[in-house]
Amino acid sequence: MSRRSGILEFAVLGLLRESPMHGYELRKRLNTSLGIFRAFSYGTLYPCLKTLVASGWLIEEPAGVPADTTPAAGRSATPSSSLTGRRAKIVYRLTAEGKEHFEELLSHTGPDAWEDEHFAARFAFFGQTEREVRMRVLEGRRSRLEERLEKMRASLARTRERLDDYTLELQRHGMESVEREVRWLNELIESERSGRDRRRSSPEGSAQQDTPGETGGLPRHRDNTRPDPSDDTAK
Repeated sequence: MSRRSGILEFAVLGLLRESPMHGYELRKRLNTSLGIFRAFSYGTLYPCLKTLVASGWLIEEPAGVPADTTPAAGRSATPSSSLTGRRAKIVYRLTAEGKEHFEELLSHTGPDAWEDEHFAARFAFFGQTEREVRMRVLEGRRSRLEERLEKMRASLARTRERLDDYTLELQRHGMESVEREVRWLNELIESERSGRDRRRSSPEGSAQQDTPGETGGLPRHRDNTRPDPSDDTAK
């Protein structure tokens, strides 16, 4: 499986965890909610859906089928035809196995979760992610960008004299984009830590567990300079 297809499968499972959808709805949500999928096509989406169905993580059913008539995991319902002879829309629903698989993916915090495209997808589902996992992903992403920023600065110092003004500005623009995302990550990490500390210091905090959907209170921004994690200028 390629990294790109793995990210798409993760995003599809995450969206279908929220509610069942047909292909058009899925593509629209992927386009509008996750910028990294702005240009992908049905020719990319439907093979992904077929793979997830074959894995037992999704089922296909005609639109309007009640939940208690859902076929067994991994099986596809036979779509009925309308009076006009048109094929019924197929709705994709997450199975219990698919939900378990998605939750397992959410718990992963390795280097892939820090890369540009995968981080953007992971961040989109932070509302469903445990607090400690969010912290590890944010800190890993920050570390990765700080390494990138150090290399960019070293490269610029070596080549500054050989660059024309426009290329130099482009290099500076890239560095500023990375610096801006590092500042944003610092704010997010501090907010997560503050929220965790408030819970621990509260009288009933010791009896409570962090659950998906809890946030440390996202930082308020005075302007619109918060970076898009999928912005190519930050790569």
